[in-house]
Amino acid sequence: MIRLQRFGLALFLIGFSCWLFTLTLSQFQLNEASVDKVVKAEHRDAVRARTAFMIGKIYPDNLSFIKDFRGAVNAYNDEMRLKKAWDKVINDNYVLEITKESSLGVLNGKPTGGNQNGLWFWLSIGLASIGGLIYALAGLKRLPGIDNNRLYRHPATDRGWIGISLGIFLIGFYIILYFYPEYLTNWMLLVDPISQALVGQSASQWFMYGFLYTLAIMVMGVRMLINYRHSRYQQLRTLSVMFFQVSFAFLIPNIMQRLNQPYQDLKNIWPLDYNFFFDYEIKEKIQAGSFGIFMLVWGIVLALVAVPVLTYFFGKRWYCSWVCGCGGLAETLGDPYRHLSDKSLKAWKVERVVVHSVLVFAVVMTVLVLYTYFTGQSTVLGFLDSYSVRSTYGFAIGSIFAGVVGTGFYPLLGNRVWCRFGCPLAAYLGLVQRFRSRFRITTNGGQCISCGNCSAYCEMGIDVRAYAQRGQDIVRSSCVGCGICSAVCPRGVLNLEVGPVSSRRI
Repeated sequence: MIRLQRFGLALFLIGFSCWLFTLTLSQFQLNEASVDKVVKAEHRDAVRARTAFMIGKIYPDNLSFIKDFRGAVNAYNDEMRLKKAWDKVINDNYVLEITKESSLGVLNGKPTGGNQNGLWFWLSIGLASIGGLIYALAGLKRLPGIDNNRLYRHPATDRGWIGISLGIFLIGFYIILYFYPEYLTNWMLLVDPISQALVGQSASQWFMYGFLYTLAIMVMGVRMLINYRHSRYQQLRTLSVMFFQVSFAFLIPNIMQRLNQPYQDLKNIWPLDYNFFFDYEIKEKIQAGSFGIFMLVWGIVLALVAVPVLTYFFGKRWYCSWVCGCGGLAETLGDPYRHLSDKSLKAWKVERVVVHSVLVFAVVMTVLVLYTYFTGQSTVLGFLDSYSVRSTYGFAIGSIFAGVVGTGFYPLLGNRVWCRFGCPLAAYLGLVQRFRSRFRITTNGGQCISCGNCSAYCEMGIDVRAYAQRGQDIVRSSCVGCGICSAVCPRGVLNLEVGPVSSRRI
């Protein structure tokens, strides 16, 4: 088993190293055809004039190319602002598309036609995925069950140097992805053939991210299936999140886009899908005709009907642990870090304030954007600007909290930081679960031996053992019903059940 794991790990590290190396494979050359293709007509003359010194020049890397192009456009904008020629300022960001169009090398075959995209894809992403699968499959040689020492003594899973290094990488990746995607051009080119096949156009930063996100859930989902093969509930739950991510979150939205339909993750629900009611989203769906109207109605019904009804019968687990993409990544890629969640009372108090504050923020923002959509006025009460509010939410919550912190901090703070402290939909589901749901985790205190496995493995920071010792049902609003506490309990003390609301022992 150890030899097989080491072999899988070696393949993963080689593939990961090649993936990083692909960022250096391209050269860059700006030409007028690229400017004409990417830049809007009203900006072309200005961009051509300012970037004339770049035309025909070969740049050995995207760092120097981006620096020159961005510097030229910024210098022009500064001059226009000094002259107060506001109508001539270039507010559009052309850097990413220009960088992609100007790329030369083996990843796209320009200009020689020597395209080695497939080779580098398999040497990097392909090899890393195969290595990860081999590492996971080696777990079949272990007896079913959980080995606590692997988590608490390993530098990769207990805030050691490997975990900290991974956290730094993930945080850096998300910062670049959200704010400086032009530096990831080569990774987009790497998945470009897949994007062309699914969407019919070159890969964007979000297609690249969606592909990597889905691949991570699939590979780590296999690991989850093997590690928790003693639990039928965990098998079904893992297969569910893998299915919904591949179909509803990745394949269907991209195929819809190819069919000239609005892009929509059909399992994403407001207020997690915070821009669902933005004016441009509503207009796009209405203009798309009957199918667009269906998606609009579908989203509204999910948020206003499905959430309270399904949560009443099944608790928030129906979404957070069986359907949600954020939860899917947390449960698969983040599973090795679930024990790092803070179980202290202080953390619980902070969690309740922060997550419900985000929910209020999302509701207020949605009311403002709907007001703007129906009235055409962006200012409410003389000082609230709906565009500023939604921009602030998108930056602070949609990017920094959900991405940089929510996933980047897996190896540092546990795998459900976003779900516990930031997800407005989790807060909405949790309110229903806490007060009007048939779901509960029942406990048999007489059988509890206080081993602490349940509390250690609770990704939501719940001290499960304390409930078990008191024989008290767990109906906390934060509980996502993942069932891992029950799966790791050696005495069968914990059971996921449904029953009359009045019968819960709280």
